[in-house]
Amino acid sequence: MTTLKGICVPICTPFTDSGTLDEGALAANIDSLISKGIPIIAVNGGTGEFPFLSEPEKRKIAEIAAKRINGRAKLIVQTSAIRTEDAIENSKHAESVGADALLILPPYFEGPGEAGVHWHYDKIAKAVKTPLMVYNIPFYTQFDITPDVFSRLSDIPTVAYIKDSTANFMRIEQLNRIGAKVFCGCDYLNFSAMASGAAGVFTGSGNVVPELIVRLEQLINSGKIDEARKLWKRIQPISLLLW
Repeated sequence: MTTLKGICVPICTPFTDSGTLDEGALAANIDSLISKGIPIIAVNGGTGEFPFLSEPEKRKIAEIAAKRINGRAKLIVQTSAIRTEDAIENSKHAESVGADALLILPPYFEGPGEAGVHWHYDKIAKAVKTPLMVYNIPFYTQFDITPDVFSRLSDIPTVAYIKDSTANFMRIEQLNRIGAKVFCGCDYLNFSAMASGAAGVFTGSGNVVPELIVRLEQLINSGKIDEARKLWKRIQPISLLLW
């Protein structure tokens, strides 16, 4: 299993003026991000406006992304659905095109309690071999995947990562403490999450200033924290605006 680490850019979904998927713009955006050093690209996430995409559109986006990336970066595909059966079918498709990980929400809108959430992930994990990244954004799902809950979900063999979008840095630290491979999903916590040793970040601002985000990570990893903090002050207004 490939280990995912570092910067993940959840890409926007481009459309033409007539409302159809702009396949050329999607491919060009992927090429641009890879050329600037982005190691992980995610499609069909919140930044990609997945609630407003049809199932054929989402699958087409995953197919285009996998083909365009062609091993030059890692690919995460968001495959959530309210029904477990639908999430399984979405996940099977993403796996078939070569996704490196599947980003999955717990069932949302009047979803189940913890036992039902565990059942949901377990059923998906048994249907595919691709690593799962649990997606925690309780503001929208009304279910909080706390560190204790994630520890229990980690008993499922292919549950490998958690994307935490609580916008709570203490939560990132708590997940770090239990050894979770946590990706911070709050853009304005990019600097803090990187400096804390989190596995990675999902950063919408990577769509805007990818080269600066890459440089920020390089500085932090090199121990040049003061220089990194100065660069972060340049990036931070963008992160705050997008968040």
